[in-house]
Amino acid sequence: MRLDEPAWWYREPPGAMATLLQPLATLYGWAATARYWRVAPYRSRLPVICIGNFTAGGAGKTPLVLYLCERLKAAGHEPVALTRGYGGRLSGPYWVNAKSDVARDVGDEALLLAKAAPTLVARDRRAGAQAIETGPHPVTVIVMDDGLQNPGLAKDLTIAVVDGSPGRGLGNGLAMPAGPLRAPLAFQLELTDVIVVNGTQTDALVAERLRHRFAGSVLRSGLVAAASADWLKGARVMAWAGIGAPERFFAMLEVLGAHVLEKVALRDHQWVSEDDAWRLLELARQHAATLVTTAKDMARLTGAGGLAARVAAASRVLDVKLALAEADAERLMSHVDTALAARR
Repeated sequence: MRLDEPAWWYREPPGAMATLLQPLATLYGWAATARYWRVAPYRSRLPVICIGNFTAGGAGKTPLVLYLCERLKAAGHEPVALTRGYGGRLSGPYWVNAKSDVARDVGDEALLLAKAAPTLVARDRRAGAQAIETGPHPVTVIVMDDGLQNPGLAKDLTIAVVDGSPGRGLGNGLAMPAGPLRAPLAFQLELTDVIVVNGTQTDALVAERLRHRFAGSVLRSGLVAAASADWLKGARVMAWAGIGAPERFFAMLEVLGAHVLEKVALRDHQWVSEDDAWRLLELARQHAATLVTTAKDMARLTGAGGLAARVAAASRVLDVKLALAEADAERLMSHVDTALAARR
């Protein structure tokens, strides 16, 4: 459970608090739907592929954007990533420099994306698409990180990522604030072309439920180590993460053979304060353990000073990537190819 989410969002059937807030959730859902249909979207001259999710918080969107950019480049395309730059100070449009920018300005996810493809930060998606169209980078397709519910930019293909971990998925099925949904599910399914359920091979329940409600493709994905993780076998580890699903990261460390002596879960996108840094360093010292974290967390430490800089220097990163079974990977790229061909 993420630290910035109420646990009762994920109780089925909805509990007393969710029931009490359901009238507000109905109003919120109505407003989100009305806002979407009220705005005339901008149609870019470039095809737009949107990677979004149905619920508040992380579900694995950024790994899928990275995966898709790599596949597109391998097929001869020139993708550009468009992101809101969540957590950063810049509203954009702004081209990210992975070598010199810091997460305080552009957000942690933008720094990760910029290592895979030219990346533009823009809270106004219309303005972002227009900036991408004018260059300076060659581009054949825009891959948008988040924005499924954003009406400002027309999409040629919309892919929704769902957290398939036990006890998460779509939660209690209610919209905020009674549940985790960003808008009523039926409305969001209308906007979606493909669903990717991100979890382990044993996390099949969420995918099966969605197949009964969604006529399109429901694919399965998971996260795997991006490089050899032999250094984790038998290692004494003090794990820490401020991501959407830290428990999945901690479990992966154990599967890879690490002896995880302590786990510290921060809020998603949380900055490491001096107090946080002191705690992490002290726990590592007490356990004589190596600090291990995610690439996203390390990106937030870029340019940090004080104790946070010491945490960055002391931490090792377990880099992960998205993986799909061959059949699901082919189906996903078939949808992408169809969408791109339609624009041509």
